[in-house]
Amino acid sequence: MKNKLEEIRKKRGLSQEELAELLKVSRQTIGSIENGRYNPSITLAFKIARCFKMSIEKIFIYEEDKDEY
Repeated sequence: MKNKLEEIRKKRGLSQEELAELLKVSRQTIGSIENGRYNPSITLAFKIARCFKMSIEKIFIYEEDKDEY
């Protein structure tokens, strides 16, 4: 899953550390999400979306595998 978290975070003037504190996660978690190494839980995805007052779909881009269906 791709995401626009880094772009959105920077536009809002937040560091990874500041966002992590708001969401009560580690800075490493934010970095891993931004780099695509970690997909957040649905709960964390909702928290991120609420933090930025955006829909989940505006932040996270789900690319369906054509072989899945």
